[in-house]
Amino acid sequence: MTGITKEMTIGEILRANPDVAPVLLNAGMHCLGCPSAQGESLEEAAMVHGLDIDALMAAIEAV
Repeated sequence: MTGITKEMTIGEILRANPDVAPVLLNAGMHCLGCPSAQGESLEEAAMVHGLDIDALMAAIEAV
């Protein structure tokens, strides 16, 4: 998926491509609509959840 970066917030990513939601949910990010999803970057969220950002980006790009 071109155009999605790890610097984008989860909210921005979901607005750009809602099909990414299942990838995030499967990775353990279950609060896609919470305030943090609007304020922290995907990279920050991955760090909080103990996820490898490169693996998560690869999964998102496969959508």
